[in-house]
Amino acid sequence: MKSDTNQDVNSRVEELLAKLTLKEKVSLLSGRDSWNTMPIERLGIPPVPMTDGPHGVRLAHDEAGRKGGPATSFPTGVSMASSWDLELVERVGNALAEETLAMGCSILLGPCVNIVRHPLAGRNFEAYSEDPYLAGRIGIAWVKGMQEKGAGASLKHFACNNQETERGRGNSVIDERTLREIYLAQFEAIVKEADPWTVMCSYNRINGVYGSQNHHTLTEILKDEWGYQGVVVSDWGANHTIFESVAGGLDIEMPGPAHYYGHYLVDAVRTWQIDEAVIDNAVRRILRLVIKSGRMDGKTPAGSLNTTAHQTLARELAEQSIVLLKNKTGILPLKTSEIKSIAVIGPHADFGSIGGGGSSFLEPPFRVSPLQGLKSRLDSRIEVGFEPGCDNYVDMPIAPAGYLLPSSGGGHGLTGEYFNNTTFNGNPVVTRVDLKVNFWWLNFGNGIPLPAAYGVRWSGKLVAPGSGRFAFQVNHNSICRLFINDEMIIESHKPVSNDMGAQVKPLAYKELVKDQVYDLRLEFIKPSEVDFGAIAFLFAFSPKPEEDDRLAKAVALAKKSDVAVIFAGLPEGYESEGSDRPDMELTGKQNELISAVAKVNPNTVVVLNVGSPVTMPWLDQVPTVVEAFYPGMEGGNAVACVLLGEVNPSGKLSETFPKRLEDTPAYNNFPGGKEVLYGEGIFVGYRHYDLRDIEPLFPFGHGLSYTTFEYSDLKVTEKVKPGGEVTVTVTVKNTGHVAGKEVVQLYVCDKVSSLPRPDKELKGFQKISLDPGESKTVTLKLDERALSFYNPYLEKWVAEPGEFEVLVGSSSRDIRAKGSFKLL
Repeated sequence: MKSDTNQDVNSRVEELLAKLTLKEKVSLLSGRDSWNTMPIERLGIPPVPMTDGPHGVRLAHDEAGRKGGPATSFPTGVSMASSWDLELVERVGNALAEETLAMGCSILLGPCVNIVRHPLAGRNFEAYSEDPYLAGRIGIAWVKGMQEKGAGASLKHFACNNQETERGRGNSVIDERTLREIYLAQFEAIVKEADPWTVMCSYNRINGVYGSQNHHTLTEILKDEWGYQGVVVSDWGANHTIFESVAGGLDIEMPGPAHYYGHYLVDAVRTWQIDEAVIDNAVRRILRLVIKSGRMDGKTPAGSLNTTAHQTLARELAEQSIVLLKNKTGILPLKTSEIKSIAVIGPHADFGSIGGGGSSFLEPPFRVSPLQGLKSRLDSRIEVGFEPGCDNYVDMPIAPAGYLLPSSGGGHGLTGEYFNNTTFNGNPVVTRVDLKVNFWWLNFGNGIPLPAAYGVRWSGKLVAPGSGRFAFQVNHNSICRLFINDEMIIESHKPVSNDMGAQVKPLAYKELVKDQVYDLRLEFIKPSEVDFGAIAFLFAFSPKPEEDDRLAKAVALAKKSDVAVIFAGLPEGYESEGSDRPDMELTGKQNELISAVAKVNPNTVVVLNVGSPVTMPWLDQVPTVVEAFYPGMEGGNAVACVLLGEVNPSGKLSETFPKRLEDTPAYNNFPGGKEVLYGEGIFVGYRHYDLRDIEPLFPFGHGLSYTTFEYSDLKVTEKVKPGGEVTVTVTVKNTGHVAGKEVVQLYVCDKVSSLPRPDKELKGFQKISLDPGESKTVTLKLDERALSFYNPYLEKWVAEPGEFEVLVGSSSRDIRAKGSFKLL
């Protein structure tokens, strides 16, 4: 029976529905603009604003008039999952809700819970795990945290969006059992336990039908079988039909204004191509969302933006997610009482990557580099030297905000003056500070209509980060000029062509002196014959190859230092929405740099700043490796705290790190083309490595500590009836000398099954904190679903009677205790 509150909401919905005309109903099924649902002013129905996420509120100056602001940049999804800390992730959800509301929005587009199927998929950093159980539990915590504070989640991307290559039209060919057990299980858990306000469909096709109109996934499974009552929203531009998508289960096409819907959909109803009752069902869901947001009653909760508490929380998440992969000789934690000098080396040391590229990236008001984090914690007795060693970028990087100063006021970035003419005459229509010049579709923001022809002038100061030859590049599709100290070093005109997205990329070099301040002016002109304006300002140190002695300097510094800490990784934005990685290699000369340093300093620590596995040809040469992932704006402080022992590392890998790309489950079928065959079936991630008896570089669930843990006294319910519950208890003791946290992992094996099943599957976990010598008993429960597999012939989940094995340990390959029980 529904609660009184639900009855009241439903009564309001039916009352409003009865007053809506057909045109008004259909109008609600499209966005008003890029980020708002459609209002109906006549009936007092307001718009509901949405914004990009999911590890920070990504708002900028844009055509929808949303606020721009200094939002907190939290560690990305892979870090959240690698923390294995549900209470912490729920608190992060709370903070994200507060920031979403502070930005004037009601829905944050996230979480991204797509399974990490292949290590090269461009969006892995934003997702959680190769394991649906772990992804589901982390997703439940995130959604609950968001929604208990009065902001809504948008669970994405439903479903089988596991790569970026041809994501807009590729066909994910997948059998029903694999679909249910691996690629829908986490969505099911989150929908049933956390009830997200919206679910976002994917771009791709699923067994021949677009995710935006897939009746099997959207209606038969999500709405009918799982009982989902929320709104299904398209990913931006993912709808392709007038009425087939509504009939399939899509409720809102985004972005607005209406593209396929609008008067076309009205005509489809009037010509009986679709029944109005189908429209009514979608409208009911949308009206419930509007009421739930509080906007209809003027009861939107207050928020807070980038507070000290949020920054501290971002740092805590980064600390708890960092994984100590290897610590063979016990170099870590660094023994500052014995060390006199530290060589800080690598292209990520003084400007670490905080996130991947695409819609999830946001530029925070500040970022702490690892070099800053270490220096702030080390006293003057310890000498800290720094050498970058090499570059890590493939394409020139966007000019970082940290090197730029606006023409007036404080902070970072450049002052942008936006003119409604191409000659920069008169007063600018808009004047604002842009942290970076990186626009693929330039606009004036704040709801100001974009002129057919316009000019933008960015001005300010460039603080040289070093001495030597620097490269300046401006990628654009119109006309641009770049001035340094009033000297024009770039003047470029792109010829008009039919290729709207084509850009020219003029490049210039100039000698700069470290810490010297240079006047900078960048002018951009978009004539009326060009459809839209696109521009990016790129900047990097670029010595001539014959003059590049950076690697030699890094080796010399390492040789004379007590410890060498190398910060290596992938360029910011290299792992990105819209493209997959070409390989698993570290970019540039980083592998060469690590090997060269390790040869001259046996106390070498490698800290990886990546969102997915990379090859480590130097692994046997270095005693210590740390995985920091993309740790957000406080990442440098978090890494420093772990290296120095202020925080004991407790992160565990949420995906398997392979030795070779050829060892991966989807190697034969990735990325595919028009057809993407999920030929590995249910054997994804560690399930595959167990089945094929392949030794990974580092297994799923792996993560070391500065202390040790002992498992004992495993107890398991001996027999359980169908529908019953199995109780598993195990005692864990900290047998080391420092406090630490351990993630107790529970795996289940079905000993005899009518269909093939994995050797083991994660079905429970708990993160606990233990002081030296302290013991705790961990209790985990297994319900019937934890014992079940999806039988495609019976079209249901089945738990077959027989013997099951319970495996408890510190990783999928570090099992500390085993037991068994019988399902009657």
